[in-house]
Amino acid sequence: MKPILAMTMGDPAGIGAECCVRAAAHRELYDWCRPLVVGDLGVLMQTVQGVGAAIEVRPVASPEEIPDEPGVLPGICETQLETGTWQYGVASAACGEASYQYICKSIELALEGRVDAVVTAPISKEALHMAGRMYAGHTEIFGEKTQTRDFAMVLHTDKLNVIHVTTHVSMRQACDLISRDRVLRVIRMANRAVQEMGVEKPRIAVAGLNAHASENGLFGAEETESIIPAVEAARAEAICVEGPLPPDTVFVKALGGLYDIVVAMYHDQGHIPVKLSGFKLDAQTNRFLSMQGVNMTVGLPIIRTSVDHGTAYDRAGKWLSNEQSMIDAMEMAARIAQNRNRKNH
Repeated sequence: MKPILAMTMGDPAGIGAECCVRAAAHRELYDWCRPLVVGDLGVLMQTVQGVGAAIEVRPVASPEEIPDEPGVLPGICETQLETGTWQYGVASAACGEASYQYICKSIELALEGRVDAVVTAPISKEALHMAGRMYAGHTEIFGEKTQTRDFAMVLHTDKLNVIHVTTHVSMRQACDLISRDRVLRVIRMANRAVQEMGVEKPRIAVAGLNAHASENGLFGAEETESIIPAVEAARAEAICVEGPLPPDTVFVKALGGLYDIVVAMYHDQGHIPVKLSGFKLDAQTNRFLSMQGVNMTVGLPIIRTSVDHGTAYDRAGKWLSNEQSMIDAMEMAARIAQNRNRKNH
């Protein structure tokens, strides 16, 4: 049975709906999954017209009504945004609340076992906060709604996997949050995440926090006090892990094939190399030729993947967006769902 993937439409004022529609226009996608978008019917219909996609958005009341029909994008319509209450490229409380409702509905369906995975389009944290939803991002919403305390963000391209010890906090806070127990838990999650991608014995590299991984404490104590003890504990559990390694070269080694995943200590340490390896921009048209990359939240009781880019307000409503990251996120969600299903049976 092909997995059912619930796609959240993301912030209506961004490019999320366009990414969903453009992805669904790829007929081969229906060979390996059954897509379901959770969003706003009016916005989706407007998007189909705007991009000129040869697909039909068909409202359904539940996942059980999904037709297995290429060219038909079934949608659960959680909102009916009124004209004049929002506009492309502008953060608003209306769009922040709408994007939050799409996420909550998708999580509910996944926890009930009615969809196999959730694939999220980008949201605006500013709009989310304008709506009174004071979350740092998707990851924190999924953690709260699934009652999960231990989770982490993984970024994936076909060349590089990165998991993060800390994410949406200041640099000062990130340093304070790095502990032996947190690093060890993230190493364990990294091991499981790559196994679910199909690698039996993952090779894990742990990046240092400080320059040159502190050179035995010369440039900071985090490596000796937190990271090294975590790596040693993981090795005692028979996890194949090395580190801490100098952050300026560890990603080059991973791209060269020495490691299956890198444990990054903070947000930009992991995001920059992934986006450099997966994104390509045409400077003449200012359009991304490639936006390869998948964002995953690991440690949850459900499967969640996401595009690896933001709302792109500057492009919203101009019909210039690239759907590759959404397709990649759907492929990864389907692969993990199928691997879990085989393991459970």
